[in-house]
Amino acid sequence: MAKLTVEIVTPEKRILSVQADEAIVPGGEGLFGVRPGHTPFLSLVEPGTLTLIEAGKQDRYFVAGGFVEVSNDKVLVLADAAEHVTGIDVASARRRMEEAQARLKDLNSADARYALEQAAVRREAARIGAAESR
Repeated sequence: MAKLTVEIVTPEKRILSVQADEAIVPGGEGLFGVRPGHTPFLSLVEPGTLTLIEAGKQDRYFVAGGFVEVSNDKVLVLADAAEHVTGIDVASARRRMEEAQARLKDLNSADARYALEQAAVRREAARIGAAESR
């Protein structure tokens, strides 16, 4: 049976390069699955859980957003940041989310920092959700 090659790359390093039966990606329009033979395409990646399925077993990674390219049975995720869910420090993620929420209270939507703080809240909430899916 054909396999996918899945790579997760961040600006700092290659996080992962493995073979999988399926990849479930948190795309810009919602979750989507990729199996061998999938139509080529590009998509935004939203902060969330990237799930890899190999021989019926699931392995999960948090991705902080970025882009994904699917082509020729290869899934290339260019992520802003990524980590295996077992490496997530939930207490630190909660603290960062609470700090961003507190900063949001002092800003209005016209402030340039408002969107940055909103993105930080979404990213940390997704990180916490990924860790809790272990």
